Amino acid sequence: MFSMFPAYVFIAVLIVFFLASAIKILNEYERGVIFRLGRVLGAPKGPGLIILIPIIDKMVKVSLRTVVLDIPPQDVITKDNVSIKVNAVVYFRVVDPLKAIIDVENFLYATSQLAQTTLRSVLGQAELDDLLSHREQLNEKLQEILDTHTESWGIKVSNVEVKNVDLPQEMQRAIARQAEAERERRAKIISAEGEFQASGKLAEASDVLSRNPMALQLRYLQTLIEISTEKNSTIIFPIPIDLLKVFMDKMSK
Repeated sequence: MFSMFPAYVFIAVLIVFFLASAIKILNEYERGVIFRLGRVLGAPKGPGLIILIPIIDKMVKVSLRTVVLDIPPQDVITKDNVSIKVNAVVYFRVVDPLKAIIDVENFLYATSQLAQTTLRSVLGQAELDDLLSHREQLNEKLQEILDTHTESWGIKVSNVEVKNVDLPQEMQRAIARQAEAERERRAKIISAEGEFQASGKLAEASDVLSRNPMALQLRYLQTLIEISTEKNSTIIFPIPIDLLKVFMDKMSK
């Protein structure tokens, strides 16, 4: 009886090994590419329960979820000969598991390398001002180029975003000076427009006062009242001739 016990153990181990090798479960977001003796066995399988033939069949899992690929900082020389460091992030997913396994050895590594070279190539053809102010257009161009090249691998690139642009210190100072000069220019333009509008209003007011001399005298008195209200001090001012004109006419007669 004891001599037959190892045989039962051996059979049980074989059964467990067979079941573990034959039965596979794929999640909803997974697909399995099955190779039988080195040849692809039809279309990708899954999701759900998959039964394989141990030793003969081999399954490679592929995730269909969106992958967020971080591109490390790349040294880029722009079209106007400015050396910068740029990093980006790429969003892609596998749409054809069969192509992603058969047509490329490692689709994740291949996509990463392609994104790095494309990033340097596209940004190297743009000027620094365009890179800083028209980033959305460059993102769309990067996405279009990457999607075209990865289509044959069964990969769909949905979005590319340039994250950070590191500028040299001297270039940062130059941009700061440029921004300050631009703010000063706008301030001067706004001040000049204000002076122009004020001069127009003063011209209109002078026309009104020239047609009504007494209005000028009333304005003069109103200004004196405002000054005396704001500052409690003694103010000496000349009497307008117009106020004495009546008395001068009587004396001359």
